[in-house]
Amino acid sequence: MLDLGTSFLASVERDGEATAILDGPLRLSYAQWLGRIGATAEALQGLGLERGDFLLTALQNRWEAATLHWACQFLGLVVTPVNWRVKPEELDFFLQDSGARALVFDGAALEAVARSAAAGRVPRVAVGCEPGAVPAGTLAFESLLGEGSAPPPEPRAAAEDLSLMLYTSGTTGRPKGVPRRHRVERAAALAHVAQNRYGPGERTLGVMPLYHTMGVRSLLAMSLVNGLFCCLPRFDAGRALEVIAGERLTNLYLVPTLYHDLVHHPAFADSEVGSVRKLGFAGAAMTEGLLRRLVEAFRPELFVNHYGSSEIYTFTIDPDAAAKPGSAGKPGLNQRVRVIRLGSDDPEARAAPGEEGQIAADLLSDEAFEGYWQRPDADAKSISRGWYFTGDTGYRDRDGDLFVTGRVDDMIITGGENVFPLEVESALSLHPAVEEVAVAGLPHERWGQQVTAFVRRARPVGGEELDSFCRGSGLADFKRPRAYVFVQAIPKSPVGKILRRLLVAGDYQKE
Repeated sequence: MLDLGTSFLASVERDGEATAILDGPLRLSYAQWLGRIGATAEALQGLGLERGDFLLTALQNRWEAATLHWACQFLGLVVTPVNWRVKPEELDFFLQDSGARALVFDGAALEAVARSAAAGRVPRVAVGCEPGAVPAGTLAFESLLGEGSAPPPEPRAAAEDLSLMLYTSGTTGRPKGVPRRHRVERAAALAHVAQNRYGPGERTLGVMPLYHTMGVRSLLAMSLVNGLFCCLPRFDAGRALEVIAGERLTNLYLVPTLYHDLVHHPAFADSEVGSVRKLGFAGAAMTEGLLRRLVEAFRPELFVNHYGSSEIYTFTIDPDAAAKPGSAGKPGLNQRVRVIRLGSDDPEARAAPGEEGQIAADLLSDEAFEGYWQRPDADAKSISRGWYFTGDTGYRDRDGDLFVTGRVDDMIITGGENVFPLEVESALSLHPAVEEVAVAGLPHERWGQQVTAFVRRARPVGGEELDSFCRGSGLADFKRPRAYVFVQAIPKSPVGKILRRLLVAGDYQKE
């Protein structure tokens, strides 16, 4: 199988004049970008980095971040991107855990770098920062590039070499490194192209972070079809709408939160979004209310619900998400999936149709990792007999479609009954006064946990009206929220996942 550097060369040879990347005024063809990638590779070699070394990056979605990603693929370096909102102590951990030999960052991470003890012990490269603002000894990315172009680099990696290491979000504990090989990354990109029916010359919004599997997948998939990756350093719905219209983007691959912000932006009604024919979402479940709104707004030819993870890129795919709201579909091209009875780590202990259990995926998948970075404890918890136990709960319906109901850790046990937040959230999302909703279990002396809905309102509404709506929705009585809290915002991770632990802890702002 091709390594990723050779794969990029193949794209240049196929159509070097196709526009590859856009970042503000910068627009590069595949041939031009290869020159920048070559210059970046030379600069990294100048820092003393060698095949197999880890390079840590804390960058927003800018052309330099995408270029560094590709330069690492040519050199056989392991690009290790982390959230640009990183805190100093987190940066210390990432540098020490990965053993990274150098760090590249931009202004968004400047304060963390300045206060990180570990950052001072490796070569540091700043992107787009004023020279006087960075710690002493920091190199400027711009000066390393010289004239900004170089002869095409020679691929030095093999398909079996490590390509990158992503870190899990760490919402429930210490982040875990997820190392992935070139062949695994390319297989995942090919599956992404096939499962989203991308054709030559697709044009996508590159806003999902390049420290997240969705961002990396978009970057690699576009290269395979000589498509355009339009960088958006951080999400701004108004700016995203301008890029969609101005560049005639053909597809979007976003988390539900960003879709929500797009269609609720004041400028959406007057924005030209007709060029977008393919929608895809992942990272979190999408409520039925938002599904309906997106179908009305975009009328897409394809609307894909992609369920996966950093560890194994694809679990399941539903190519018609709006037809059966909540369905994650059936296993992807490279996967087998099972629902295992709750409490069991035996992949043969399959739940019956309609029975909720833990979702497990086959590690023989071409897209699968092989284990966490230096974390045998995490491997022991998540891997059993060749299957990866996702920590997600779900069930299969009579058609064999998978429904993801939540996280094992998010399940609410109230009066001895199991309640999965997503089902309640989906019911409430259909009320016109509900802008966003998250459900969590708060401690209760009698019931153990009380089903509580945290609601951001689109217009005035009270708990009594919402409770009446739930009664008429078909939601089982024990699943109805017993309390409503009206909040200014739902706490989420940088990629849009609801942080229920903050709701339980009371870390939110009421209206």
